[in-house]
Amino acid sequence: MPRPRKPASPFRYFNSSPEVIRLVVMMYVRFPLSLRNVEDLLFERGIGICHETVRMWWNRFGPMFAGNIRRQRVSRMRGFRHWRWHLDEMYVKLNGEMVYLWRAVDHKGEILESYITRTRDKDAALTFMKKALKRHGKPEAITTDGLRSYRAAINTLGNADKQEIGRWANNRVENSHLPFRRRERAMLRFRRMKTLQKFASVHANVHNHFNLDRHLVDRQTYKERRSAALAEWRTVAS
Repeated sequence: MPRPRKPASPFRYFNSSPEVIRLVVMMYVRFPLSLRNVEDLLFERGIGICHETVRMWWNRFGPMFAGNIRRQRVSRMRGFRHWRWHLDEMYVKLNGEMVYLWRAVDHKGEILESYITRTRDKDAALTFMKKALKRHGKPEAITTDGLRSYRAAINTLGNADKQEIGRWANNRVENSHLPFRRRERAMLRFRRMKTLQKFASVHANVHNHFNLDRHLVDRQTYKERRSAALAEWRTVAS
């Protein structure tokens, strides 16, 4: 019988090695660096690439790496008991126009879903929640702020008994906005909805992967977790 063919490498048409491409994507998405910052840092390491190459690589490989990370985490978390979600929306400027980034975060602080809309009414909340439920399954409880769009959407889905509203109950998702805000400032805002949606999704998954709760563990445990995260990154981004 003929042997099954190996899947073609996504790096096969690029002169640079996969290790360099993985490093470039990680540096640009994970840290608050501009395209030219990444170019200069790589030049110090003896790697000469243009900032437009950095842009092309994260657009080409970022969604693929993020998808691999997301699939692994979704398979681990499905069916998890006592799973609590926190939902919130934040405004993002897009060419001077206000759009909204909806986010679902679990009780561990991992970003489950990111979704961009121009409004924050019932239809937008319902579309966002359907997308999150389809991909991740049903949580035990859903914590939101007082926005009435959440109540209307949750009632439509028949999960009114799962909603919880509290004054400080949603701090988990409020704090999760901070890394994206820092990244947004470094990128000098966004210009297109498609780019914003892509980057928000990629950034969320990469941030989840390297979010090691440094402030909650000792130095040795943190170093072990960091080494494990980097080793896993090389695997999922291979």
